[in-house]
Amino acid sequence: MEAEQGIPVPQRYWAIVVIALGITLAVLDGAIANVALPTIAKDLRASAASSIWVVNAYQLSVTISLLPLASLGDRIGYRRVYLGGLALFTAASLGCALAGSLPALALVRVVQGFGAAGIMSVNTALVRTIYPPTQLGRGVSINAMVVAISSAVGPTAASAILSVAPWPWLFAVNVPIGILAIAGALRALPTNAGYDAPYDYLSAAMNAVVFGLLIFTIDGLGHGEASGWLIAQVLVLFGVGYVFVRRQLTRPAPLLPIDLLKIPIFALSIATSVCSFCAQMLAYVALPFFFQNVLDFDQVRTGLLITPWPFVIIFAAPIAGVLSDRYSAGMLGGIGLIALTIGLALLATMGAHPSVFSIVWRMALCGAGFGMFQSPNNRQMLSSAPRERSGGASGMLGTARLTGQTVGAALVALIFGVSPQHGPVIALTLASAVAGLAAIVSLLRLRTQH
Repeated sequence: MEAEQGIPVPQRYWAIVVIALGITLAVLDGAIANVALPTIAKDLRASAASSIWVVNAYQLSVTISLLPLASLGDRIGYRRVYLGGLALFTAASLGCALAGSLPALALVRVVQGFGAAGIMSVNTALVRTIYPPTQLGRGVSINAMVVAISSAVGPTAASAILSVAPWPWLFAVNVPIGILAIAGALRALPTNAGYDAPYDYLSAAMNAVVFGLLIFTIDGLGHGEASGWLIAQVLVLFGVGYVFVRRQLTRPAPLLPIDLLKIPIFALSIATSVCSFCAQMLAYVALPFFFQNVLDFDQVRTGLLITPWPFVIIFAAPIAGVLSDRYSAGMLGGIGLIALTIGLALLATMGAHPSVFSIVWRMALCGAGFGMFQSPNNRQMLSSAPRERSGGASGMLGTARLTGQTVGAALVALIFGVSPQHGPVIALTLASAVAGLAAIVSLLRLRTQH
């Protein structure tokens, strides 16, 4: 009965602090590495192109292991997977700080990514065990707010650390925070009874191949990779993907949660999430080029002008979370995504000489719209799944986000390759169109009850 009604206060507060610490580490570490790439490449005597693997290795290992670890959480308990992820992430952070070459750093970043996946794969499933159903939206909104804060302060935190210490400290600072989070998790996180079923290792391997190839193929399209190699990747992707999906159809609790995708409102929420994060990433990647190359702002002003978007999410997400406990996610998400669509369209059409105020309020409108969508959508995904499949729902939530972001980034690269001069405006226009599609999909949920 306790699992159905959450855990009592004050343990609930300590548990959500631990969840927030873990997700902060996972998200912040993905954000700060981008800023340090030039410094890392110079210090390790590596090329700029090679240094990208410091980011790619982390992103790849997170993406291919989210669903397998979520499935493992359904079987052995979310607390165990979360603690294992925290411990692995903390140990790998120390390894990153001690790495003396780029290959060594990239290898340890792979391990660190697996730890981050352990954290992210079950964090929302744990929220469902921490909060009673009537307050689930509030718990989910805290996750959205923490992700927004971590994304917003990532570049600033990286710059602050690099101003007083060498780049290994970007990873070393994770170690004491990770140890503190592990100690808190051991005391505060609730346990849940998993179900006794053998783990599907073959499906986990096929999942890694499918999502790994999906990332490489999308990235190759964006960077003009040789057509023969791309065709070969696509053929293998569809071949393994077909066998993978057929296998999942025969499983009672599939690793790729096809059983959950058969729930119409869950499937619509996943589609909304993929489209929304695709639109967000299209804008996030294109906006720095727009501000610097089109509007001729410097790097410092560009960073400040991007800040209103994630800053407003910090306030919009909790409000939307409370509202999602009372109102439909389809309606709240639809309203938010319409605002995001309008904001992106206004950014794309504001001309060559806008005032700072004109940019700031448009960015704030985008942030308010995205924040209004995110918490209710995540709550809908989690609550529409059976409780014993919370891990699968949590894993799909993260997978939808990463898939949308990967597609969005690749589309920007493709657009810039085709039209370098007008690329930022085209990307922002496409982002507005994709956000509009997300709004339509979200509103379709108003006609779907289950």
